[in-house]
Amino acid sequence: MIDYFALALGHCLLVLAFMRLVMRDSLDIDPAITELKEAADAKRSVGKGNRRRQRGSSGPEKGSAAQ
Repeated sequence: MIDYFALALGHCLLVLAFMRLVMRDSLDIDPAITELKEAADAKRSVGKGNRRRQRGSSGPEKGSAAQ
């Protein structure tokens, strides 16, 4: 009987420790990924205006096609 109690107690403590680890809020946030995402967003917002300006001037003109 004592063997079953010892096994159950050990397993219950392991489950309790696992649940405490899984329920942590800091588990969902990775600082490296957050930093990369912010850098990509900043790069995207800076490059967005430049691409619009370049798109209008760098493309072939409609009236200059050789016939």
